Amino acid sequence: MPLSLHRRGSIWHIRGSVAGQRIRQSTGLGDKRSAQIFAARIEAQAIERHTLGRQATLTFAQAALTYLESGGEARFLGPILEHFGPSTLLSDIDNDAINAAARALFPNAANATINRQLITPVSAVINLAADEGLCAPRRLRRRKAAKPRKRWLTPAEAERLLSAAPGRTAMQISFLLGTGARTNELFSLDRTDLHLESGEAFVAETKNDDPRMVCFPLRTKRLLAAAGLPEEGKVFRTPKGKPYVIRANGGGQMAGAFEAARTMAQLSNDVTPHVCRHTWATWFWAHNKDLIQLMAFGGWKTAKIALDYAKLAPASLAQDLLDHGWDFRIGTNLTQDIATDVGKTLINIR
Repeated sequence: MPLSLHRRGSIWHIRGSVAGQRIRQSTGLGDKRSAQIFAARIEAQAIERHTLGRQATLTFAQAALTYLESGGEARFLGPILEHFGPSTLLSDIDNDAINAAARALFPNAANATINRQLITPVSAVINLAADEGLCAPRRLRRRKAAKPRKRWLTPAEAERLLSAAPGRTAMQISFLLGTGARTNELFSLDRTDLHLESGEAFVAETKNDDPRMVCFPLRTKRLLAAAGLPEEGKVFRTPKGKPYVIRANGGGQMAGAFEAARTMAQLSNDVTPHVCRHTWATWFWAHNKDLIQLMAFGGWKTAKIALDYAKLAPASLAQDLLDHGWDFRIGTNLTQDIATDVGKTLINIR
């Protein structure tokens, strides 16, 4: 039977069959004329799908739903779905459409961000649809991204940065250098998840939603133990003693204090809190050359990403780290008694 409109409350609903397809759905509209136009479009799409096949009428939104129901990553799809709307055909998603989406959604973003947050999720939706025969396979052109950051801190540079930082900021920097944690992971760390006696921390809230355990060297343990940490709640607090507000792209919460310490330490502007994560990976690799542990402690799922963080460094780095009190060798720190020599911290606390 043809499509008909039925009112439920203030909203018109469609009911009927077209080309062998049973259709029962809400128009979301209260105006009858608008609902009639909506129903006519639904009927035309059903006829077109029956005549031309689903490939010709499959929308990006429908393909994305199938992707999500199949266990696909939802993290970046929300804004993309809002941009393309419910009626953009999957067959219309080409490089021109992607460029337009990039201009609308990421006007000031780096190419790496556009690749990660736009092209990769859209490609994943298209690839699944192609695998199921719902669209022709095609490849979207990725943008040329800047090479991975090469900046990391030498032990001497780290000493200058730590010595220039006030006590609260020095404690945060020491934790970043000692664990490779991201700034949001630092701000989210709960006191119950910090185990000073064994030099370990359970990172529950991570970027990829995969919790992990990290261990940190005696240098970091001593500073944390001497800092007078809170007995409960968040470990790291604002100058007013409040927990940090977690933001989508963290780091800005400590930017002012970090920049002041960086300036006093006479380090270049490319030294940011995130450089501490690159530094940790480089330092850890210098002492262990253990890719599995590097990936596990750093929270990376691929060897390529982990090794992108572990920068090329001279062979002398391993001894240089020991000379400055940083020992990342697996198993060497966990048996040391943190209660001894707590007062003799290796950096100035102000």
